[in-house]
Formats: sequence, structure tokens, C-alpha cells
Amino acid sequence: MTILSTQDILDAGLDDWRKLAQALHARFLTRDFATGLAFVSAIGELAEEAGHHPDVTLTYPHVDVRLLSHDASGVTGRDVELARRISRVAAGQGVPADPAAPAVVELALDTADVAAIGPFWAALLTGDAGARDGDDIEDPGGRVPLLWFQHTDAHETPRQRFHLDVWVPHDAAEGRIAAAVAAGGRVVDDAAAPSFTVLADAEGNRACVCTILDR
Repeated sequence: MTILSTQDILDAGLDDWRKLAQALHARFLTRDFATGLAFVSAIGELAEEAGHHPDVTLTYPHVDVRLLSHDASGVTGRDVELARRISRVAAGQGVPADPAAPAVVELALDTADVAAIGPFWAALLTGDAGARDGDDIEDPGGRVPLLWFQHTDAHETPRQRFHLDVWVPHDAAEGRIAAAVAAGGRVVDDAAAPSFTVLADAEGNRACVCTILDR
């Protein structure tokens, strides 16, 4: 199964969906629980027919859907096809999407020795010291954000070791950055934009606003 490129996904015309980090995400505004439950049931039928199962979160005002081909570790054509079918069902049920709403937060930790600290963080976050995939620690139960290790030279604290990666839709990043700056932050480095832009709060604590563009 071939992993689709960023341009492939943008060209697919998935108006309801945005790719954040590794997966496709969509939020559908069901507005009440009964509508959400019916929509989730319809998604379940589509998933069974396709033999491909998304992650679905049902809350009172909306339903969040995440699509990823785990066996390929990326977005493939079957994710795109299922996304289209889910959008058609949503339209038929009168359920609109909010493409600007999806967001993913990842934790990044600077380290010069992943082998030394990786098992600790895997055990702390997931209960399993072996829950590592390369430089990533990902909870298979989805209870905590992904933690990834950023390789760096050895250094003394108090240099910042942790930072947040906030993934937003590529067409919402400019507004999110502007909102953070208006709230007292500043842009530290935008040389890699639109892939990522480094921001800092008034005390210098940094975070990155990330998109799928230029990756």
C-alpha cells in the first residue's frame, strides 16, 4: 500500500478533512448526541464494508474522525476513499464539517541520549518501557500525546528541553500564529514556515505551530 504525498492529499479535494502529522482528521458538527450516535453508527457500517476502521470520538456537540493506514504507517488511497464516503454520509445527514477545528499536540524532548532516557518516558507515559518506535513514544491506547525525541548536543539545564508541537490545518496556521502573537507571544523563527513556525511566550518558553506543507 503506497503512502500518499502531501500534494496527493491536497489534490484529492477532501474539503472536510485536513492532514495533521501522520493522519487525516475531520470534525463533524452533529450538535446533539442522538445525531452524533446515528452518524457514528453510519461510519461503523462504512468501516465494516471497507475493512478499514477509523478512530472515532463521539461527544455531545461533535464527532471527531481520524484516518490512518497503520500497516503502512501513513495515509493511503483507502483512507482517502473512506474519507470521501464518510463526507457523503455526513452531507446526507445534514451534518456539516468544521475543517479549521482539528488539532494535534505532540511533545518534543531534546536529548543527546535517546537510549538512556527513552525507556523511562515510555514506561512513565504508557506503562511499557518498550513502547517505542524509533524516536517516538506513542501510547497505543491514545491516552497521552505522542512524545518524540529531538536529537541535540549534550547541554546543561535550564536550557529548555521540552516544547510543544501544535499541528493545525495548513489553512488555519496563519490565524493561529496571529492569535498567539496577539495574546502576548512572539515569532522566534519562521525560516521553515509553513512547515513549522517557532513561537515563544513572554518568558521565552517555546512551541511550534506545525503544518503538513513543505514536508
